[in-house]
Amino acid sequence: MAQFESRNITMMMDLYELTMAYGYFREGEEARKARASFDVFFRRHPDGGGFSIFAGLEQIVEYIEAMHFSPDDIEYLRSLSLFDEDFLDYLAHYRFTGDIRAFREGTIMYPEEPILTVTAPIIDAQLVETALLAEINHQSLIATKTRRIVRAAGGRIVSDFGARRAHNVDAAVYGARAAYIGGAASTATVLAGQLFGIPVSGTMAHSWVMYYDDEYTAFKKYAETYPDNAVFLVDTYDVIHSGIPNAIRAAKDVLDPLGKRLKGVRIDSGDLAYLSKRVRTMLDAAGLSDCKIIASNSLDEYTISSILNAQGGKIDGFGVGERLITSKSEPVFGAVYKLAAVEKDGEILAKIKVSETVEKITNPGRKKVYRIYDAEGHAIADLLTLADETPDMTKPYRYIDPKKPWKHRFFTNCTARELQEDVIKNGKFVSKQPPLEEIRAYVKAQLDREIWQEEQRFENPHTHYLDMSPAYYEMKLALLNEMQQY
Repeated sequence: MAQFESRNITMMMDLYELTMAYGYFREGEEARKARASFDVFFRRHPDGGGFSIFAGLEQIVEYIEAMHFSPDDIEYLRSLSLFDEDFLDYLAHYRFTGDIRAFREGTIMYPEEPILTVTAPIIDAQLVETALLAEINHQSLIATKTRRIVRAAGGRIVSDFGARRAHNVDAAVYGARAAYIGGAASTATVLAGQLFGIPVSGTMAHSWVMYYDDEYTAFKKYAETYPDNAVFLVDTYDVIHSGIPNAIRAAKDVLDPLGKRLKGVRIDSGDLAYLSKRVRTMLDAAGLSDCKIIASNSLDEYTISSILNAQGGKIDGFGVGERLITSKSEPVFGAVYKLAAVEKDGEILAKIKVSETVEKITNPGRKKVYRIYDAEGHAIADLLTLADETPDMTKPYRYIDPKKPWKHRFFTNCTARELQEDVIKNGKFVSKQPPLEEIRAYVKAQLDREIWQEEQRFENPHTHYLDMSPAYYEMKLALLNEMQQY
């Protein structure tokens, strides 16, 4: 697995995780060994979309495997004067000993379902909250945003150009990883290419053109240096009257004698739809119909859709920067980490959070989540069951729609696939993480073959239902009834 060398991010936690851990520690050995289950889930898709992509699991595994408190960490915690020496000694020898079950990375996911579950001694489960959420929230957000942009591009290449606008180095590097999972063809970020094997792309900046005495010389020098991959940035001065004529001239003077072709031109400013149409006409007239037109400059799924569909732009690929790497239109994913169950004296007790805001009432208890497929292989719903349930799909299966529980509904001629799988058992990594290329292909396969196209619309997407087994629904309802005393 790729990671920054000699990196320990164990202290990437909120202080309350440590203060609560200390409280449990002070209660004695029995409290320390009490196991709890926490679910990670989110409440709604960003940008009003109909699906999201689970990303960041590989970094969670790396974090758990490397988790330890260094002497410097212990000394800092001592300086806070919040913890006694017994607790600090406990942390000095700490290793995560719990279990993690999660969706396969790249799984299409929906609100309110447990995409990752931690079952561990309560201290272990408490300490990992912030780091887990940080990884999932960031990479899932960028992967989902990238997929929207890729969909808008309609099969044209999309490249991640966002590093310089990312919120920091990690956001750029891991954002590039997430963008690749979401369908970006390459990244301009070299460190991401080195760490994760993502194809890297890029040619020149405006400064290259400005450095030389004239634009033609700049293009000529670049073509001489990279005859097999010449892509010229043509908007430094004037796209139509300078950039394209000089690009054509350099192609004829330098590349043609070598038997090479001009690979592309990039436009980074101006009216991209109008300019691309003019540029396409000029290139075709010069015998460069195979030369690609690349566009960049504050693009997202909405501007790309407008350029291609409403304005008839002649663009073959897009370099997308700030609006991809920051998910500018909605920069918060919103996954949360909530207690679902505790185990005391050998008994597993379901826990539920109740709120005046109905959407914030949690789905309690240890549970399974299944994806339900019709006879054609389309994912028609997801299903929550009790942890010891296995839905029998060999006959019509009755389920509960929690928003319309009075209706009698059945899955007929369907199959069910459990979505969570073991990732870490007793603190040890037990499942092989797939290569990044495989994760990326898995995303595409689901969206091409399983997920309804109606869920992938930008406007008013179809809702993917999260249903419940009758037993699970009754358990949740019983807990809610118990809570009426508060």
